[in-house]
Amino acid sequence: MTGTMRVPRSRGGFSGILLVLLGLWGGLLPFAGPYFDFGFAPDDTWVYNTDRLELSIAPAAAAVLGGLVVLFSAHRAVAMLGAWLGVLGGAWFVVGGPLATLWDVPGVGAPLGTGNGRHLAEQLSGFAGLGTVIVFFAALALGRFAVVGVREALPPDEPERDASGTTQPLVFGRYARENAGPGQPAEPGLPGPRPPGDQRVAGEPRVAGEQGGVER
Repeated sequence: MTGTMRVPRSRGGFSGILLVLLGLWGGLLPFAGPYFDFGFAPDDTWVYNTDRLELSIAPAAAAVLGGLVVLFSAHRAVAMLGAWLGVLGGAWFVVGGPLATLWDVPGVGAPLGTGNGRHLAEQLSGFAGLGTVIVFFAALALGRFAVVGVREALPPDEPERDASGTTQPLVFGRYARENAGPGQPAEPGLPGPRPPGDQRVAGEPRVAGEQGGVER
């Protein structure tokens, strides 16, 4: 069981990097968006309040932290915990705004765009759409870490099988030299390959195709 908990760090690399980048985008958009006239009011950069902490910074921190855990963890349970943290962060981006009205939180601010298309783009890229994408990649990481590979399921002390998947019987005695292939020892436990000109003991049958003197 311990062997199946170890996973390659590269397994969560793609999802982890995207979770970190998406989390940074969601956390920085309300503060740096006014530089590009894309974001939320007021039209000033780096304006902090508790509403932005609850609706943008907190879920962004969860997504970034979860992405870092998924990216660098080599333990299956820890990586899945990071993926679940990313799922929670993304879900809060989606439902945080509507739920925050229950405790009188108006939101991070009105969209800066003047048209309906800009309003929709700012809302999707800052909350609902962003959270959906984060949940998708976090769930993708969960699925990848939930799968146990063939090599991970093998016990660490189990030797690898031959590529053919077959085993050869052990032969002892005078028949060992007859069945031994080129480069193989004549008998198990004897070092070195069978010599090409190995002479056979009197009374042993001769193998077809083997050259040598006539037995007397």
